[in-house]
Amino acid sequence: MINRLATATSPYLRQHAENPVHWREWSDEAFAEARERDVPVLLSVGYAACHWCHVMAHESFEDPALAGQMNDGFVCIKVDREERPDIDAIYMAATVAMTGQGGWPMTCFLTPAGEPFYCGTYYPPVPRSGQPGFGQVLAAVSDAWSRRRDEVTAASQSVTEHLRANAGPVPPGPAIDGRLVAAAVASVLDDEDTRAGGFGGAPKFPPSSMLEALLRVAEGFDGAQTADTAQPADTAQPADTGARAVVERACAAMARGGIYDQLAGGFARYAVDANWVVPHFEKMLYDNALLLRVYAHLARLST
Repeated sequence: MINRLATATSPYLRQHAENPVHWREWSDEAFAEARERDVPVLLSVGYAACHWCHVMAHESFEDPALAGQMNDGFVCIKVDREERPDIDAIYMAATVAMTGQGGWPMTCFLTPAGEPFYCGTYYPPVPRSGQPGFGQVLAAVSDAWSRRRDEVTAASQSVTEHLRANAGPVPPGPAIDGRLVAAAVASVLDDEDTRAGGFGGAPKFPPSSMLEALLRVAEGFDGAQTADTAQPADTAQPADTGARAVVERACAAMARGGIYDQLAGGFARYAVDANWVVPHFEKMLYDNALLLRVYAHLARLST
C-alpha cells in the first residue's frame, strides 16, 4: 500500500502526497479494499485555506506512529471539499447530526458501504482540553469495529436513516405559530454576550445567519407567510422583540473589533477571543458575503 495522492488534480490533496499515511482518493476501489480487508474507512475532508486542516496534517498525518495506526486499521480517504462539495455535504450533515456541530477538518469513520458511524472534526495528537487524542480515537474505533460490530452497524443504520429522512423537501404545513417563534427568539436573546456582542465565548464566529433571522423578526417577517397566504391574527409574530438591538450590538462590536481588517477591509473567519479583538488570519468570501447582507439589511432598517 502506498500514498496515491501525487497524481491528484486537487492541489490540496497533493499537499498530502508526502504523508506516511496511505491516502486514497474517493473511489469505488477504495471501498472495495475496505471490504476485502474488513476494515472501516477513515474519511478526512478539508480544503487548502483551512488552518486547522494544516494543523492536524502536521500533528497527526505526518507522525509515523499515528500514520501506521491509520494504515493498519483503516482504508484512508482524503477529500477536498472544494472539489467534491457533494461528498462534503453528505458527511457534514452526518457530523452535525451526531455531534451537534461541524467544521473542518472533518473526520468520519465509515463502514465499507460508506455509512458513517462515528464523526468529528479536529483531533489533537494527544489528549488536550478535554478532547481525546487522535490515537485514542483510532484505537477506540478499531476496537468497536472488531469487538462490537453490532453496535457499529446499528449506529450507521440510524444515522443513514436520519439523513435520508431529512434529505427531501420540507412538506407543506400550517403557518408557524407565532408563540413558537417568540419563544425561539427569546431563547436566542438569552444567549447574547451582552458585554462584547454576539453569542457564546471564544472562539467567536460571526453569527451571520442568526443575525439575519433576528433582523427579519425585527421587521415582522414570518417565513411561513407568502404573498397569497394570510397569517391568522392569533399566530401573528410581534414586529419588535428586542432582536434589532441585539443585531446592532453585534454588528457594532464586530465592525470596531480586530476581526474586521481595519486596513484592507473584510472580516476574518472568526476571532480567537470572545471580545472580537484577535482575528484568526483567514478571510473567506462566503463569510463576507453573508455579513454584507446582514449589514445592508441593518442599514436599510436604520434609514
